[in-house]
Amino acid sequence: MQQNGASNSNGCEGGGGEGDRHSPSRSPLLPAATTRVRRFIQERRTLPLPKVMVVFSAASDADKASDAIADEDSRKPASPASVGRGKPPRCPLNAGQEQEFPEVISLNVGGSHFTTRLSTLRRYDDTMLAAMFSGRHHIPRDTDGRFFIDRDGAYFGDILNFLREGELPHRERIRAVHREAQYYSIAPLLERLEDTQPLTGEKVRQAFLDLLPYYKDNLERIVEIAKLRATQKKARFAKLKVCVYKEETPITPYERPLFNSLRFERPEGEANLFEHHCEVDVTFGPWEAVADVYDLLHCIVGDLSERGIAAEQQCIGVCDKHLVNHYYCKRPIYEFKITWW
Repeated sequence: MQQNGASNSNGCEGGGGEGDRHSPSRSPLLPAATTRVRRFIQERRTLPLPKVMVVFSAASDADKASDAIADEDSRKPASPASVGRGKPPRCPLNAGQEQEFPEVISLNVGGSHFTTRLSTLRRYDDTMLAAMFSGRHHIPRDTDGRFFIDRDGAYFGDILNFLREGELPHRERIRAVHREAQYYSIAPLLERLEDTQPLTGEKVRQAFLDLLPYYKDNLERIVEIAKLRATQKKARFAKLKVCVYKEETPITPYERPLFNSLRFERPEGEANLFEHHCEVDVTFGPWEAVADVYDLLHCIVGDLSERGIAAEQQCIGVCDKHLVNHYYCKRPIYEFKITWW
């Protein structure tokens, strides 16, 4: 044992003789690597560190910026404002969410401005205005912040006056206000207007016109014929002949219709003898009602005027067509003059 230790110490002469005397006794089982480690310790030298190869790659500026933003965002807590950046989110009214309105409402109805209370617009629950300002629907605003209704505002003041105090419009505005009340579905106003003279008279007039066969078709025929003739002649107006009669043609000059009845029960052979159509453009009649020929002429001119067509009429005679038994057709013929401009 001593010989082996002496030989090891002699092999390192000049470097560690003194250190060997103070070192503990060595074990013969320690490998040579342990002896080299002890030698480094004795000489106060550090062990060489293992070599590690580090590879650096050049990162682009975009990657650096994205990494920096990612690091910064990861350190910051997420906020509701930072979620969904870009376009601001739209907030439609949910099923349980209602829009709030001020007590005083400024309106823009087709360019006409009105100011009223919210309670006035909600006067009747089953109207369109009450539904619009119930808070369940979105109402657009104009540039000045007024609530906008895309409707002609010429008669909206009459609608507000009824909602405020139950006031009805003047007679000449009743028909137009009635159309607006239908649009806004204001049933109480419709009932009040339909009891006034213009609309009540219109019901009676329509009941009379329903007795006339093909009344609306005949109106369309008058317009089409007048338009065609004016176009062909390049004229400002056109004329056409219209036959208007109330009673059926009797069999003989001495026969008169029965009271409250304008129909005759004729044998088929005699009826064929009186088959006749006057040489006119349009024929109205017969009908069973108190209204006479002039009432029907008034209806024809009035309905054409409602369509913007100026019409004039005058009687120019009778048909005077010979039928049978020295009887001539005496149905009156009227000339209608339709002016286009």
